[in-house]
Amino acid sequence: MNTKTNLLTAFLLTLTIGSFAQTNGKISGNIIDGGDQKIIDAATISLLKAKDSSLVKLSLTDKEGHFSFENVKIGNYLIMASSIGHRKVYSSPVSVIEGANLSVGTLQLVTQTTTLQTVAVDTKKPFIERQIDKTIVNVDALISNAGSTALEVLEKSPGVSVDKDGNISLKGKQGVIIMMDGKPAYLSGAQLTNLLKSMPSSAIEQIEIMTNPSAKYDASGNSGIINLRTRKNKMIGFNGSNSTNYSQGVLPRFSNSINLNYRKGKINLFGNYNYSYRSSFEKLSLNRNFINSTTKEIETIFEQSSYMKSEGQGHNAKAGMDFYATDKTTFGIVLSGYINSRTNTGENTTYLKDKNNVVDYILNATNNEKNKYSNFGTNFNLRHIFDSTKKEITADLDYRTYTQSTNQFFTNNYLNADFTKRKNSTELRGNLPSDVKIYSAKVDYTMPLKKGAKLEAGLKTSYVNTDNDARYDSNTVNGWVVDNGKTNHFIYKENINSGYINFNRQINKKWGVQAGLRVENTIATGHQFGTPGSLINVDSSFKLNYTNLFPTVYLSYQANKNNNFNLNFGRRIDRPSYQDLNPFYYFLDEFTYKKGNTLLKPQFTNSVEFSHTYKNFLTTTLNYSRTEDAFIDALDQITTERKTFLSTKNIGTKQNMGIAVSANFPVNKIWSTNIYANVFTNKYYGVLNTGILDVSATAFMTNINNQFKFKKGWSAELSGFYRSKGLEGQLVANAMWQVTSGVQKQVLKNKGTVRFFVSDIFNSQNFSGSVKYQDIDVHIRNSGDRRRASLTFTYRFGKPIQNQPRKKSGGLDEESRVKG
Repeated sequence: MNTKTNLLTAFLLTLTIGSFAQTNGKISGNIIDGGDQKIIDAATISLLKAKDSSLVKLSLTDKEGHFSFENVKIGNYLIMASSIGHRKVYSSPVSVIEGANLSVGTLQLVTQTTTLQTVAVDTKKPFIERQIDKTIVNVDALISNAGSTALEVLEKSPGVSVDKDGNISLKGKQGVIIMMDGKPAYLSGAQLTNLLKSMPSSAIEQIEIMTNPSAKYDASGNSGIINLRTRKNKMIGFNGSNSTNYSQGVLPRFSNSINLNYRKGKINLFGNYNYSYRSSFEKLSLNRNFINSTTKEIETIFEQSSYMKSEGQGHNAKAGMDFYATDKTTFGIVLSGYINSRTNTGENTTYLKDKNNVVDYILNATNNEKNKYSNFGTNFNLRHIFDSTKKEITADLDYRTYTQSTNQFFTNNYLNADFTKRKNSTELRGNLPSDVKIYSAKVDYTMPLKKGAKLEAGLKTSYVNTDNDARYDSNTVNGWVVDNGKTNHFIYKENINSGYINFNRQINKKWGVQAGLRVENTIATGHQFGTPGSLINVDSSFKLNYTNLFPTVYLSYQANKNNNFNLNFGRRIDRPSYQDLNPFYYFLDEFTYKKGNTLLKPQFTNSVEFSHTYKNFLTTTLNYSRTEDAFIDALDQITTERKTFLSTKNIGTKQNMGIAVSANFPVNKIWSTNIYANVFTNKYYGVLNTGILDVSATAFMTNINNQFKFKKGWSAELSGFYRSKGLEGQLVANAMWQVTSGVQKQVLKNKGTVRFFVSDIFNSQNFSGSVKYQDIDVHIRNSGDRRRASLTFTYRFGKPIQNQPRKKSGGLDEESRVKG
């Protein structure tokens, strides 16, 4: 067993830099373009055994086009170099002897121009790629991603965690901005969760994770940005793929998707369509102790259990065209949208007991809910390169609309301890339409400078209008009557104007610097129209106008070929989601609900990161952030009425500090692994519910992905994650883990792929936690239909010629604040 296998067995992430057994030689060389003779940086270099071409090590060329492999054992080897848009090139065989320092010279990569007769099927992309400002996750690299949802793929990404409600955290911090093709999804909370659950993984090509984005990006998101790159093929000719999946847990799911592309001459047409059917269930258990604020003794006990079944289908489509007017000018249009419908049924039983645990009475509540979410978006984009100096201007115009309709019907049945009728039932119905319209325009300019420097600048304006109406009616002896205490109408309008400037330069072979400054002005108004006759929902309004600066600084230092250091600092803002500002009520039963908060203020975060990369495979990162006016989802209760409700509130400060270690390397010729581990501490301090919240906790999380590649087109995967007990505001969440495994086979002359996997093999991904603060004493358990077996078949067709460079499209940066 070799040294790296031993490191894996010993869980190498406990070390920042390992000690490696000394081997015997070194192989180096350079890579250039065989046409224009330019240096190719970030080309993939593979060290292969000469006898069977099996992989020994992987590396990338640096900014000078140089590569090297050190500590190479005695033997005969080949070097293979590859880069997007180029043919692979091989060196002549080299023999390593004791103490040898060998060079294969300069290898030239020739542009790929010949027509392929079949579609390439094995991209050989690693699961994780790291760049100076982002981490890239290649979705197709994991077998278990086939047939899963976008939310499940996110959960496997390094540093990303998803809680029981679908809220996404990055390195232990909530407030992540989710973007789709460079445009914010404007969705968070329930609506974002529904979209990601209904979107099959086959619609996503890559996930880009940016913990500290540059000034070019909107300043929103205190823990960074996650950008989902959907599929958009630009290969010349006609080509495409079709994928179908069936998944079975306790309840079934299935999905189908098709991707098409046609490019000829100056026109590129592309489109995709995804359909998904999803059924699932959740079991929720809530135990609440209502405590006397004076004596601190338990007065009432609530034991609540809920079974909720959900069934729905989603249609997701995108179509677009690129027009290459000249070699320097490209126009584009993209149309996209989705329609999702979902029916939720739930039964909730609550035993109300006295302090001696004797049942007083029973509340049985049923909830029937029908939801429909729809979205339509249009993007016009332009790209123009001015001259040979590569000065470039890009522009985007975006319009996007979101429509949500929710119809609810609640029934409360009151029973005695012996299940006889206690009093008449009550009925409540709700109609909650919501509309969001977003308009955005932006322009970006890039100007290369002397000595490898680059200057970027841009302007953006956006306008958002949200209209939320909620009408609740109660069934009385006189028929259905408007419930003025719950009925509401809220309109929110927001205009953000921003500009940025960003400069970066590689000073020499060792030092690099990037610095930027972004300014954002926010003008917002909110109007609650009030309900006639209501003392709670009175007519009220507010206006906001504030301007903020957001600096970013990045420093990089290449100490030598084995050690690279990076330091960055950034300031960011999180504005409340539109629906968190919305003062509506959302009910589980008459004792349990959620409501909005019109008094929410933005939170501001300063963060710093320091990272070290060793031999391009082991990266260690230290991070610290401090958030002012931090907002959390906070539990509160009306003890006298035995009601518990959830609301988002500003509390004061939140601090997050941690260390993360990641490694990506081949263990042997058939086994490669990616391991990520993160230890972090969250600390909260501030005023909450008239008291002082002062809590902190340290937590640990890890993601491990193992890939196995065998002969005759077979491959396999074994992966999993673990999250220890942790803290999020008031909530203490207990440990959670899961293991997934699968196999894959290439078929039909490598045009087809069959994948089979089982997720959450041990059915261990179940949430439990508790809140104990002031008079609040709540214990939570949640489980669902997460252990599933899935079978996926993908077929690729067409005759593409070559990959073309991708162009960023979209300038919309507000979507991640729309919330269901």
